[in-house]
Amino acid sequence: MARAGHIAGYFRTKGGELMNDDVVAANRSALNEDILGKVVRHARLPLCITDPTLPDNPIVYVNEAFTDLTGYTLDEIVGQNCRFLQGPETTRESVDTVREILVDRRVDTVEIVNYRKDGSRFLNALQLGPINDEAGNLAYFFGSQLDVSERRQAERERRELADDELLHRLRNIVNVMTAMVRMTSREEPSPAAFAEKVIDRLSALGAAHFETIGRSDQKEVDFRTLMGPIMRAYTSATEEQITLTGVNPEISHRLVSPLTLALHELATNAVKHGALSSENGRVSLDVSMLKAPARMRFIWQETGGPEVTKSDRSSGSRIIQSLTRAAGGTLQYEWRREGLVATAEFPMFALLEG
Repeated sequence: MARAGHIAGYFRTKGGELMNDDVVAANRSALNEDILGKVVRHARLPLCITDPTLPDNPIVYVNEAFTDLTGYTLDEIVGQNCRFLQGPETTRESVDTVREILVDRRVDTVEIVNYRKDGSRFLNALQLGPINDEAGNLAYFFGSQLDVSERRQAERERRELADDELLHRLRNIVNVMTAMVRMTSREEPSPAAFAEKVIDRLSALGAAHFETIGRSDQKEVDFRTLMGPIMRAYTSATEEQITLTGVNPEISHRLVSPLTLALHELATNAVKHGALSSENGRVSLDVSMLKAPARMRFIWQETGGPEVTKSDRSSGSRIIQSLTRAAGGTLQYEWRREGLVATAEFPMFALLEG
């Protein structure tokens, strides 16, 4: 057990004598407690000290945590330059950075691949810097080691998962866009009408994804946030014509495309032929959650608009029906004289297949 006031460890004097805590007090000229205090203040354990006044700047002090980290014994460490920890995957860039820090005599940190005695590698967040004596002259360099291998591996895995998630979302969006363009091209009578319809639908889809998804690590978005772009695009700037009631569930990103396009289609129809074509028209959108199986239901009900008759053109509804079915949902229309009522149900964890 180390005595109070001393750091447990081992070092070799400039004369080559091997020393430990039992003789630290008797050799304060070689490595006094003031110097050790500076090391502790600047470094993170495990740590070592090198002597730049000796040939090849050898290690003259290591603590027990250093030997535990590397697997080498004291006799195998002291007297060697720190490069003995380097190996096949140690980069020239990291070695050059270490050299620059030593030449500049500054305190800095560099990540460098090092190797234990058993050959296993670890990513070392190496902090190093100078230790000056009382006269301000360079006496030693300190180096503290921190194994960040697991941390960096976890970071890589999180990035890979985020990338996979983003690619999956992009595939879903492309699938929706492809189906929408293909089906619209079959139904619209002229290139101009086709272009206008596709542009409208892609704009709504883009607004939903850009405004509600945002980050690649975001898994869900609430229904009211999803409705925001649609309400801003299709309702009066001075008066809310769409009223949201009921619950505000979290929507899986897999449902964003079909749900957004369904709501866009309803809003487009309401602007052209239904309640949103009139200043007095209103839309009530009620959301509820159902069980066994877990699913979300919304009821879109229009009032106050012109008298409703079922449209002969149903290309939009067929497209949305197709996308809704692909997501495992249903969408039903009831063409009442006072206004359209649309009822949709979506499973909460639907996967839109390509």
